[in-house]
Amino acid sequence: MTAVSPRTQAVRSFRSARRRAQRVPVRRRNLERTIMIVSPILVLGLWELCAYLRLVDTRFFPAPSSIAVAFWQSLVNGLLVANVAASVSRILIGFVIGAIPAIVLGITMGQMPLVRSFFQPLIDATFPIPKLALLPLLILVFGPNEPSKYAIIAITVFYLVLANTAAGVRNIDKAYLDVARNAGASRWLVFWGVALPGAAPMILTGVRLALNVALLIIVATEFVGATSGVGYMIWNSWQIFQVDLMYVGLVTTAILGILIALVITLLEKILVPWKTYDVNS
Repeated sequence: MTAVSPRTQAVRSFRSARRRAQRVPVRRRNLERTIMIVSPILVLGLWELCAYLRLVDTRFFPAPSSIAVAFWQSLVNGLLVANVAASVSRILIGFVIGAIPAIVLGITMGQMPLVRSFFQPLIDATFPIPKLALLPLLILVFGPNEPSKYAIIAITVFYLVLANTAAGVRNIDKAYLDVARNAGASRWLVFWGVALPGAAPMILTGVRLALNVALLIIVATEFVGATSGVGYMIWNSWQIFQVDLMYVGLVTTAILGILIALVITLLEKILVPWKTYDVNS
């Protein structure tokens, strides 16, 4: 029998320990994913049981099965698709209007202290104003139709994306900017080649936050002066006491929030692959 050297034994022990250490995070992630799937199923099952046993008033808390039936019916007759399309189109148009200038101004503020000194007091003074409080003014200026809804989404998105973009640029290591300038890079090249990629993780964080808040704002906005949209569907079903359809609107809002998170996570993996992701992100 061939004797094993201490060095070989140490290498084998190290490899064995490393394999065990690698298996532990995998098991933990699988357990976390299982819990994430099982927990809502348990809640829905408990809710269904309470509704079946009449432990809750089904006039206000209909069983998940009846909500699912209403969801399917509204999907088949096109009501849900039309309202979701209206809300999503308003979010996307308002987002483009607000996010593009916010990114440009945020990068400029992060690079130029004088520009930041000029705009920062204005931003600090207007940011705390509740955006929904601006809705009467926006309706007065743009009318009750689509432009006022685009405007309130654009304003909401602008501040959130601007703050994250400016913070992202300020957090870039100055050495990268100095190297680019010393190499003779123009201000435009520094903008596109250094500042924008360096701030990309923070920008996408701002985009994620802005889209989620925009979803909340548009649903609340559609309660007033709208004839379509998820918010209109919720409000209208409440007025005519179609509670199951009201819950369909609430569930749809939750699904849209999940889809936004998934899309932004995918974009982050494509645009900033160097960023470390947590399983719950």
